[in-house]
Amino acid sequence: MSLEFDQYAAKGNELINRLAEDLMIPRDSAGRIVRSLFHVLRKRISLEESFQLIAQLPMALKGVYVDGWNPNGNIERIQHLKEFLDDIRLEDGPTAGYDFGNDERAKEAVKAFFRTLSFYVSKGEMEDIAGSLPNEVKKLVISSIGLSKPVL
Repeated sequence: MSLEFDQYAAKGNELINRLAEDLMIPRDSAGRIVRSLFHVLRKRISLEESFQLIAQLPMALKGVYVDGWNPNGNIERIQHLKEFLDDIRLEDGPTAGYDFGNDERAKEAVKAFFRTLSFYVSKGEMEDIAGSLPNEVKKLVISSIGLSKPVL
C-alpha cells in the first residue's frame, strides 16, 4: 500500500483555495482563518461531535484540527457571538486584525468558513455542529449554509 500524501494535501488545499476565493483573500490568510476557526470550534463542541467532524475532513485538515489539541479539556461555554469572534481573534494572534478585522469582517469570515466546510461535511453533521453552538453563533452558521429547518 502506498501513501498518497500529495492527494491528501490537494484536498486540503482545495478547501483553503475555495475559502480564499470566497473571501477574495490570499491563501495564507485563508489558512489562518481555517486553523483559528477549527481551534475555537473544537473548544465549543463535544468530543463526540469533534470526532464526527474530523472523520469527514480531508486528511491534511484533520492534522490542522488536532494540532495542539488537548481533548481532555472541558467545553468552554459562551453565550454571545461577540465572545466567539473575540476568541477567534485571540486564536489567530498577531494577524487577527488582518484576517478578521472588525466584527462585520469577522462574521463574513465565519460565514465563508462554514459555507466552505459544508462542501466537505454532511448536512447532518453541519446541523449537529450548529446545534452545539450558542444561539447567536448558531444563527450565523445556519444563515451561511442555508439550513432550511431550525436546529435545536
